[in-house]
Amino acid sequence: MRQSDISKVRSLDLFRDMSDESFEILIHGAFLMSFPAGSDLITEGENSDFLHILIEGSVELFAGWSGHETVMVTLQPVATFILAATIRDAPYLMSARTVSKSSVVLLPSSNVRDVLKQDGTFSNVLLQEMAQCYRAVIKNTKNLKLRSSVERLANYLLRCHRRAGNTPEFDLLVEKKKLASTMGMTPENLSRAIKALKAHGVEISGSKVHLTDVAALERFADPTPLIDQADY
Repeated sequence: MRQSDISKVRSLDLFRDMSDESFEILIHGAFLMSFPAGSDLITEGENSDFLHILIEGSVELFAGWSGHETVMVTLQPVATFILAATIRDAPYLMSARTVSKSSVVLLPSSNVRDVLKQDGTFSNVLLQEMAQCYRAVIKNTKNLKLRSSVERLANYLLRCHRRAGNTPEFDLLVEKKKLASTMGMTPENLSRAIKALKAHGVEISGSKVHLTDVAALERFADPTPLIDQADY
């Protein structure tokens, strides 16, 4: 990597406090690359040769089986993928592609495992990252199993509302087809859920969302930090 790229990577929270010696080992053979939207980054079932770190743009992780494909999660910076495969030297369980133009750091997985053995600070940082990923999986599973499709959509819209600064008007973060896949719905189910939420103060036209009655939507959605709060 260029020196300017190395400095940019070094400034990330993941690497800021690790020793200089460990950082030099970590970035040996590493890349900082830019990808256009729609670029395939990793493929499910392949060996985990690199730990990817998204620093700009957005990336979706998806999986397929028997001709079916589903979006598992859409990542925003700064995020690692897929850390568990890197640590265990195991195949990727998901594929990844860019949703928008993105900048991604590729760290050789063998470097990551070597540094984990010798740098306690870095090990602790990645332990926290793994714990956060695990808790996110649990929350997503609870969301899918405990809520109806309409309730899942209602809580998603409330999260978008908060991210947009509590404004009643905002854009959906992803296109509807991908949103349906992420939330475990068919596009037809998503369309029916959108219509059902009109009675709870929601108007959606294309990607534009207008919450006409936020209080009514919150009463219906009944959000809880044990599912909906990212850092709880």
